[in-house]
Amino acid sequence: MRDQEPDPGPAGRRLTTKEAAEVLGVKPETLYAYVSRGHLSSHRAPGGRGSTFDAKEVEALARRNRRESGGSSASGAELSVRTRVTMIDTDRYYFRGVDAAELATRHSYEEVAEWLWTGRLRPRITFTAPDASLAAARRAVDALPEHTGPTDRLRVAAVAAAAVDPLRFDLSEEAVLGTARILIPTLVGALPPVRLSGSDEGPLAGRLWARLSGRPPSDASLRVLDTALALLVDHDLAASTLAVRVAASARAHAYAAVSAGLGVLEGPLHGAASGLAHKLILDVLDQGDAAPVIADELRSGRRIPGLGHRLYPGEDPRARVLFDLLEEIPRSAPALAAARDIVATAARHTPLHANVDLALAVFTASSGMPATAGETIFAVARTAGWIAHALEEYGERPLRMRPSGHYVGPKPPQPLPE
Repeated sequence: MRDQEPDPGPAGRRLTTKEAAEVLGVKPETLYAYVSRGHLSSHRAPGGRGSTFDAKEVEALARRNRRESGGSSASGAELSVRTRVTMIDTDRYYFRGVDAAELATRHSYEEVAEWLWTGRLRPRITFTAPDASLAAARRAVDALPEHTGPTDRLRVAAVAAAAVDPLRFDLSEEAVLGTARILIPTLVGALPPVRLSGSDEGPLAGRLWARLSGRPPSDASLRVLDTALALLVDHDLAASTLAVRVAASARAHAYAAVSAGLGVLEGPLHGAASGLAHKLILDVLDQGDAAPVIADELRSGRRIPGLGHRLYPGEDPRARVLFDLLEEIPRSAPALAAARDIVATAARHTPLHANVDLALAVFTASSGMPATAGETIFAVARTAGWIAHALEEYGERPLRMRPSGHYVGPKPPQPLPE
């Protein structure tokens, strides 16, 4: 028997933070994470203490959460996906059972990718793209308009690389892993270099740096970039990862599955979120104070980028690792101070922790990179995770990712339109 749920009250009633948290069965920190991600709206309580929430909106979210966590459809469609790749637990996450943050700080991006794919570590492995794949991808990317965004460039590069691979429809594990080790360096190598001294050899982080910044990298900066790539390899069933699994369920080849992920990644609530945080950091540095910048965000009704995460009631472990590494880079000090100012100022309205988007923004803003650099890092990193999920899905029943629609339109039969 289901426990009695708190009554959200009559229409128009405002709930306190405590009441709203009770209706949703979550902690106040998670409640504010819902606000950060746009799942709820809040208003300052009279007198300026705490926030209030619309009772009907809170109850609607509670119903939706119950459906997603425990409901079942009439068709028996699966609402959860079994996976051996990533597990998220409170304030930590794990790759194949191993603490992901520790793995990322001790191993390179390529080594973490291999662990995610095979459950084996391959020390000092680097990914190299064949000349034919690189040449095709570069020709395609070079033909794009100058204003083209990074995710568009990567998506076009993936399609071009697929076109020169006649064996792309081989979905055996060995073939897909071979594709992955070629595709990831092809995506990086297809991006226009900012530094002419950039090379197509060596660790992937060094090759990617040359596509993001005109400054020569320090060892500490390359370590931050490599660690960021490793931390972002996977994060359970994010929207882009689900798209990849749907494509793999239909037996799309690995290039096509990655293209599906790139298409979803471009949304401002996913891969592009770090770009918004990057601009916020620059605004705070320009103003010298976070208060007027945060005030403008709130006045415009926008969520403050870089704060809160719906899966972490506390601190985002990925952000924690990156902030610690950034402390070792003197050039990052102003951007780090700006990030701390943002968190402290925003806490007066919404007490949320910094997430990985804010940490990425500190890194990109202090490294002479454009606002889109975080999106590029995210996309390149996550490609390895997408391949891991595609491999899992290829081993499942084909077309199982096929939910049934719940029709709510006009009741048939309707007359033919005139």
